[in-house]
Amino acid sequence: METIVTLKITLNGTKPPIWRRVEVPASHTLGELHKVLNGAMGWLDYHLHEFDIDGRLYGQPDADFDDGFEKTLPEDKARLSSVVRAGIKRFGYRYDFGDDWHHTVAIEKTSPAAAGVFYPRCTGGRRAPAPEDCGGPWGLAEFIEAMADPTHPDHDGLKAWYGDEYDPAVFSIDEVSTLLRMIATGEFPETW
Repeated sequence: METIVTLKITLNGTKPPIWRRVEVPASHTLGELHKVLNGAMGWLDYHLHEFDIDGRLYGQPDADFDDGFEKTLPEDKARLSSVVRAGIKRFGYRYDFGDDWHHTVAIEKTSPAAAGVFYPRCTGGRRAPAPEDCGGPWGLAEFIEAMADPTHPDHDGLKAWYGDEYDPAVFSIDEVSTLLRMIATGEFPETW
């Protein structure tokens, strides 16, 4: 029977914190886990990323990239089950080296897969995802402030850039789980 790992992902530097709880098969590679974490947090996988697990960096090594990637271990050769077996309880996930989003990933528990349940899935969370390319935690705070105040000098420009209203409190387990299913199966709607 498949082992499932429950993870809590917290986006560091956000107040109140943006977080998600997901259940992921232990057999996932770190490359597959990247897709789960990226989707759960609302990211669109436009940027580089890396895991920092017990002082080792995992990602997509690129010999032509000169910024430390020569030390990066291949994420597709490491499995979440190995992290669990090593007794590691938390690790880092960094996304978009420009905006510099740092996440803390806590391993909360392992359990057998439930019959008839599709994994990965989201089981909890708080707050809307931070928009891609909004400038990191500091840019997010400014974005939220401007979007909440129609008289703010940047309100109209940011609304046009974002393309819609933004409510930082909105979160839906069902929407995140649906997105995780689409990522896992590759069945994206045409409007994606």
